[in-house]
Amino acid sequence: MTTTKNVLKLGLPKGSLEKPTLDLMARAGFDVRVSDRSYLPQIDDPEIQVVMLRAQEMSRYVELGALDAGLTGQDWIAENGSDIHVVADLIYAKSSLAKVRWVLAVPENSKVRKVGDLEGCLVSTELLKVTEQYFRKQGVKVHVEFSYGSTEVKTILVGQMRADSIISELLAPAAVKHMVVSAIVDVTETGASLKAHDLRVIDTVMESNTQFIANKQSWKNHWKRVKIENLALLLQGAINARELVGLKMNVPKKALDRVVRLLPAEKSPTVSQLADPDWVALEVILPGSQERRLLPELKRAGATGIIVYPLSKVIH
Repeated sequence: MTTTKNVLKLGLPKGSLEKPTLDLMARAGFDVRVSDRSYLPQIDDPEIQVVMLRAQEMSRYVELGALDAGLTGQDWIAENGSDIHVVADLIYAKSSLAKVRWVLAVPENSKVRKVGDLEGCLVSTELLKVTEQYFRKQGVKVHVEFSYGSTEVKTILVGQMRADSIISELLAPAAVKHMVVSAIVDVTETGASLKAHDLRVIDTVMESNTQFIANKQSWKNHWKRVKIENLALLLQGAINARELVGLKMNVPKKALDRVVRLLPAEKSPTVSQLADPDWVALEVILPGSQERRLLPELKRAGATGIIVYPLSKVIH
């Protein structure tokens, strides 16, 4: 425990967001060391105390003031109905720099084609309150049950049930309808898990992304607010830099126009005069996805001494 007078209590998520969040913190310039047996990691900033919590719980602890700030999903803030201050939207997830979707899905062979077809059915999800609100807005009455994980598997089990099974022999059809899961509401980033379990998406219940949130009283504290804003700036800068690279090269003046035309139209390179009056140095930041296409073209256009370097932060 740090003895520094001013300390920001910061919550970082355990679970699926843990690894990308720790990687993001590292890119932002913070060394966070997590022990397998501890929920209180070490961080190389004496003004921050880190606590690891499940993303599902984070907003509740921030709202109560047990934490000054934290990183969690917009979905879990909505689920908890937490009254907090949103500092920044940080668009990253488990596997990509993208939003995730909570989708309503059914087995591929299901007769359900639209939301209304689920009237009176059982829907399983971890996002209970948000799902109930969704169906109320749709005007469709369903039974929503909480899922304790492995949500995709539940519709598979239902799909394997035969009409002449022992359950249908013992129970009335309406009872069976309320007992077995007809659909799920589950989170997806790429859709791969849904396809692997032969699930078909009916609708999107909500989109979600990681949010940096603060306790409202902490936000009113000048020192804590500045600390939180500084951290948000560094985290956003680290995200901005994730898919970018820097490019340096030397270019003969006679080839400069030809080289510049190869660069993305929205990018304005920095051009500096070299000691040799016939040569200039050119530097530009561009999406890493364009690097492998551009390098051979730049070389053929006359550029030489080409250097590609990674970026840790880009502050707009």
